[in-house]
Amino acid sequence: MVVAAPRRARAAPLAVAALAMAAGATLYVRDPRTSTYLPCPFHALTGLWCPGCGATRAFGDLVRGDLGSAASSNVLAVVLLGVGVIAWVLWVRGRRLRAPSRWIVVSGAVVVLAFTVLRNFPAGSWLAP
Repeated sequence: MVVAAPRRARAAPLAVAALAMAAGATLYVRDPRTSTYLPCPFHALTGLWCPGCGATRAFGDLVRGDLGSAASSNVLAVVLLGVGVIAWVLWVRGRRLRAPSRWIVVSGAVVVLAFTVLRNFPAGSWLAP
């Protein structure tokens, strides 16, 4: 017998979906490539690319269905969005998500750090937005 999830348990994932759809609609209406959004303060101060630089353009490209341009703007943001969608689907299905193990957290931090450093050197310029 399948027991329906309580209304409160369904409200949070639906709220997250509504916010994501509103953000996507905003990016669709105001294209980040032609509109002015808040510039990255880290890049403005240092001239270096942070791990999030290009993420708004990447999400705007994804809303328009252009995966190639999205990946060229910020491949890390595209991958992390995919991980987030998988986690959201598991959440909706009622799967309890455990906190990630220490090695996953450390590995993730190493990947983000390596991505940030590499995109700021000539050899990794293909990672820059």
